[in-house]
Amino acid sequence: MSHTGVHMTESTATEARSDAPSFEELEQYRRELTGYAYRMLGSSFEAEDAVQESLIRAWRAIDRFEGRSSLRTWLYRITTNVCFDMLEGRKRRARPMDLGPASTADTMLPAPLPEITWIEPVPDSIILPPSTDPAEAVISRESVRLALMTTLQRLPARQRAVLILREVLRWKADEVADLLETTVTSVNSALQRARATLSEIEPAESDPFLPMDEEQQALLSRYVDAFERYDLDSLVTLLHDDVVQSMPPYDLWLRGHADIRGWFLGTGVGCRGSVVMPVESANGLPAFGQYKPGPDGGYVPWAIQVLEISQGRIAGLNFFLDTTRLFPLFGLPLVYEG
Repeated sequence: MSHTGVHMTESTATEARSDAPSFEELEQYRRELTGYAYRMLGSSFEAEDAVQESLIRAWRAIDRFEGRSSLRTWLYRITTNVCFDMLEGRKRRARPMDLGPASTADTMLPAPLPEITWIEPVPDSIILPPSTDPAEAVISRESVRLALMTTLQRLPARQRAVLILREVLRWKADEVADLLETTVTSVNSALQRARATLSEIEPAESDPFLPMDEEQQALLSRYVDAFERYDLDSLVTLLHDDVVQSMPPYDLWLRGHADIRGWFLGTGVGCRGSVVMPVESANGLPAFGQYKPGPDGGYVPWAIQVLEISQGRIAGLNFFLDTTRLFPLFGLPLVYEG
């Protein structure tokens, strides 16, 4: 999915002061604002919509920006309010594992649930800042992994904003108070409540994804080879004992070698003969596009696969099946010629 941005001129906005920031100065914050909005909303598409709306609002109000706070703080305030509006009155996004117990290999596929139900994957380049520091890059990727995203969605919107700003983006308490137009005491109280909630629902641990790590790359190469050959005996040797597989938009999920192997030999047997292509990492995790054989002899888009690794084996198989929206987002064609 490409970023078209907001193409405006002085004539399309409220007449701005000569010393007001240009639209290019607003635009430079797009990526970090999108990362913030994604953590708030759990959807890459909603995050991009929120930032687009925020930049439009900022540009229309640019003549009223008086510089009492920094331009960055002002934009974050606008984006926060847009996110609060979008979150009002709706249920939190989740993963299938949050909605009920594990199914078995012979469970029939249920009816799909609406898109608004699910945490959605996002390419790292849309939400994470470029970094030449490997340690900094690891921290950035860890801050958007799927398990943590799910945990963040359990927090009320205001606590979520405080936690992200203070502990992910490393803002000072007085800066957050300024942004939220509240007191430092209120910010610290919200942070304490958010931490207490998260301590009760610690997200599952996983190894950080290190794109240059030879062992991880060898594991992923073996996974792709086994999947494309549909060698399930080899595939399960790469999986953690407590491996979990999910397939949004279905709330069905599986745990363990036996049920996952049984699934691929039963309901999921249509995946035999698939092509699996590496794509940009998603949520700080390795990701692939899967095309499975179609009825006409070609290949059809089937899933964006996002893998979680723990102790040198694959601990999570996340198959996101909303291919119409997700394949273009990850730069994949909807028609694969082979």
